[in-house]
Amino acid sequence: MTVDRLDEETTRTATGRYALRSAVALPAVAAAGAGFAVLTTLVGARWEPLLAADRSVSDAVVARVAEHRILYDVLSTVTDLGATVTLVTVLAVGVLWLLLRGQPRLAAFAAVTGAGGLILNPVVKALVGRVRPVVETPVYRTDGWSFPSGHAMSTTVCLGVLLLVFAPALAPPARRASTALVLTAVVAVGLTRIGLGVHYLTDVLAGWLLGVLWLTAAALAFHRWRVESGERDPGRLPGDVPPGDADDLRPVPAHHAPTLPHPWRGAGELAVAWVLLLGPLIGLGLLVRALGADSTGEHGVVALLAENRTRPVTTVLDVFGAVGNTLAIIAVALVAAVLAVAVARSWRPALFLTVALLGEITLFLTTAAVVDRPRPEVEHLNPDLPPTASFPSGHVAAALTLYGGIALLVWASTRARRYRLLGGALLLIPLLVAAQRLYAGAHHPADLLGSVLLATVWLGVAWWVVRPVSATPAPVQRPPRRPPRRPRG
Repeated sequence: MTVDRLDEETTRTATGRYALRSAVALPAVAAAGAGFAVLTTLVGARWEPLLAADRSVSDAVVARVAEHRILYDVLSTVTDLGATVTLVTVLAVGVLWLLLRGQPRLAAFAAVTGAGGLILNPVVKALVGRVRPVVETPVYRTDGWSFPSGHAMSTTVCLGVLLLVFAPALAPPARRASTALVLTAVVAVGLTRIGLGVHYLTDVLAGWLLGVLWLTAAALAFHRWRVESGERDPGRLPGDVPPGDADDLRPVPAHHAPTLPHPWRGAGELAVAWVLLLGPLIGLGLLVRALGADSTGEHGVVALLAENRTRPVTTVLDVFGAVGNTLAIIAVALVAAVLAVAVARSWRPALFLTVALLGEITLFLTTAAVVDRPRPEVEHLNPDLPPTASFPSGHVAAALTLYGGIALLVWASTRARRYRLLGGALLLIPLLVAAQRLYAGAHHPADLLGSVLLATVWLGVAWWVVRPVSATPAPVQRPPRRPPRRPRG
């Protein structure tokens, strides 16, 4: 069979698949538009049968949630995934990834689509002007108009646009898993708004439908932009890029060196180092506990700071106390890991941060449980201190591990002075976290020294085992670009 014949059959097959997908997609988009128009009309006209059904569903669901505290906690946690700050952060990381990988057009598409969705929703809400549900047993409060649900629409748009960009470059199993994960998140966030009693069922349905419509309009506009700008063979989806650019959208290239060449040996080295570090930490903790805070002068330092607190200093340092808490550390670590993978085109930086933080938290919890040193006997700024003991400081250890790890990655990855200065400046964060914990009366000075010992030694161990930045990175094997198709005839 000749090459031209093969090209002709391949083209015919691709055309058939495209026609089949279009035959399914076009009616689905039309149905979404019709459904949103009908819902908006009925809600705007205050059609009583629909309003009565909405109220009935809302009262029944919220009453059930009010009876189960655990269910409420789950719903209130899941609903935060659709909060504006969460979605903007996720979208910003995705846009920055695309810029770092040299895909400015896709970055612009993601940014414009996400921003447009966040702008469009309040405009439609103001035009419809529907008040939020009034239930017999309210469990959650929020402000603003009700129709359509901003959480439902924004989650659909922001997660959907990232799926449109990145999914085409993934292998089929990963693509299906990503699609299922996004759909699950969109549906779950929408349902939480009904369960918490801040939206009616029709609000959530309208949010999903409007999100799909906006995504479709933005994707079509982007496709037209690519065609008019002369881009060769623009794909059906925004993430359909030439084969030579596919690695720019993948987390790591299709052909890359193993993340950890000898995983079992690495795990053994980490386990041995963990045990060897735990011994000195516990020994130091038991020593300072036996000596007592009065004999070492630690109590005097903490008491002096507690007696001279001022509102401006408290306000500033409270910010760094929040920076060192568990949720902030996890959020910053996830963002840092994603961006580190984007720059290094390797999983090793993410593995390094993961190993460093997991080792830190387990060492901290074990040491605190064994030493069990009481906290300083002064008035605490944070009366809801966690039940963990005073030695070592978990906030300081976590902050130094995370920001020290990021600084190490920056210094080892670049010779640019401005970036290295930025990496060095990150070390000011754990220093200020330590100042806040001492100022707030949560720890003695020796507790902070124990945290420094824990974080610095364990960071060195994690770096030595994982080696997140290779001195001579292996060249990436990129598939050849597809040659331009010759015109027929």
